[in-house]
Amino acid sequence: MPKFQQIIFRWKIFPVALPPKGRCLSGVEARLFTPTQRKALTELLDDASPSVRQALLAEFAGHGRESVDLLRELARQPNRMLALHAAWYLRELNFSDPVGEFRTFIRSLNYELESGALLLSRTINPDLDVGACCAQLDAMAARCRELIAEPATTREKCRLINRVLFHEYGLRGNTDNYTDPLNSFLDQVLARRKGLPITLSMVYLLVTERLGLQLEAVALPGHFMVGCYDETLPFFIDPFNAGVFLTASEAFVLMRQNGSELSVSDLAPTPVREVLCRCCRNLILHYTAANQPGHATLFADFVAEFESTHQRHAQS
Repeated sequence: MPKFQQIIFRWKIFPVALPPKGRCLSGVEARLFTPTQRKALTELLDDASPSVRQALLAEFAGHGRESVDLLRELARQPNRMLALHAAWYLRELNFSDPVGEFRTFIRSLNYELESGALLLSRTINPDLDVGACCAQLDAMAARCRELIAEPATTREKCRLINRVLFHEYGLRGNTDNYTDPLNSFLDQVLARRKGLPITLSMVYLLVTERLGLQLEAVALPGHFMVGCYDETLPFFIDPFNAGVFLTASEAFVLMRQNGSELSVSDLAPTPVREVLCRCCRNLILHYTAANQPGHATLFADFVAEFESTHQRHAQS
């Protein structure tokens, strides 16, 4: 029996279909290589046999992030031939760099909420199915569209949107585990139907954007809401509390009850850059509380990147 087949049978690895080329394969739940497996894979890396290469591609695909780390380590080896083979596997599997992609997004100054939120999610969940998230938002908007009878005011439309998001889809604030880091990622909010004020507001904004409504993010001290400014008097929507409507005066009262004092400027629209940066700040706190300092440091780096990019742009 050929050497690679012996290894495969010993590991109880069976043929698998490779994911489509272009999809990131580095999942957060990837299986880890044992030292024996790492040694065997390294020894087989320069084998040009098509059957060996197909078996290794399948094995690397199944190990996601661990494969990325191993192949990048081998690609930096002094052994030039080994490095070239490792680079070939990286190209063939098209492993992406979600952290690098989000940094590039930050530096681009081309801030768009949906793209930014999904890129942020991919820094922790590289296997994220972006298309599925967008399709879910599309479905929510389509259901809202079914219920809206024109002509209707923005307020009337928002009441129907509330019915769809908070009653039919069951979106709610995660009051039981507020500091769970998963509350800050758009894909997890869509999957688990619960999140923070900021991420629930993001879902609300992305759905209403599909409906052609001009609503805005509103970052309050310690809270987050959605604002509508196209009527005679602005009103605010609190997605964390099932979409309750608030006037400016009621928003002031709510914040005072929560121990915060508002100024009129706090009720102004918040730019996308600040929305995403605030998500990162939340994640620093929540990953620190979860005793995951590595992730906390990653999001602190993103905050620093946002701030330095904004400062450079302001000075240019």
